[in-house]
Amino acid sequence: MMSFMPPESIDILQQHQVHEATQACVVRAAGLFEREFVAPPVQFDLTGRAAGQYRVLRGKAAIRYNPYIFARYFDDNLKETVPHEVAHFVVDQLWGLRRVRAHGAEWQSVMRALDAEPRATARYDLTGLPVRRQRRFAYHCACSSHELSTCRHNRVRRGEACYRCRQCGQPLEIGSP
Repeated sequence: MMSFMPPESIDILQQHQVHEATQACVVRAAGLFEREFVAPPVQFDLTGRAAGQYRVLRGKAAIRYNPYIFARYFDDNLKETVPHEVAHFVVDQLWGLRRVRAHGAEWQSVMRALDAEPRATARYDLTGLPVRRQRRFAYHCACSSHELSTCRHNRVRRGEACYRCRQCGQPLEIGSP
């Protein structure tokens, strides 16, 4: 019988290293852009397929890292994910998030200024790591059943979208037939 091994997370020392690397990256960006930046809080609460995330929630900025992906690919993430998320923070401070594309020219220029490759995604083997799954909602048409993601379901609920079956062309309706 095989025993279940929980996925490994980064330890306190590694968390400290990530905090230090993030702070150093913010300080470096401040010098490069001749601005004073106050580094956002760093959290290790991200799960799913993303190694990192910069987000502003209710006016409060934070950089979130995935402790499981960092544990498995620590050096790689220290070198790539940290400047990636700091670049999003810097773009927000300089141009605002609503005015630019997430991985657009401004973000790419900040990445290059930080001597980092301006790549939007990394390809990691996530086997055995907790991966967030999006909830699906049952819909149907005249000919079959369908599943819509949470985002699409919410668009239908708000009246922003109407999805049709690819086979029969009928609008999808919520629920099972």
